[in-house]
Amino acid sequence: MADISSISQNNTVAHISKVAQMGKEQQQAEGKIIMDLIAAADAPAPSPPSASVGQNINTRA
Repeated sequence: MADISSISQNNTVAHISKVAQMGKEQQQAEGKIIMDLIAAADAPAPSPPSASVGQNINTRA
């Protein structure tokens, strides 16, 4: 017959192990989401300015 305290200790160790595994999986999922967001936020190259922009500069004070 198993001792009650050893059964309780085994259950505690099993729960701690399961929680640690779930935490690791959650962290990996969040890391993947972050990497996907960074990749999606990659801005396209800016378009060249139009020819008239910056050609007329007001020099009067």
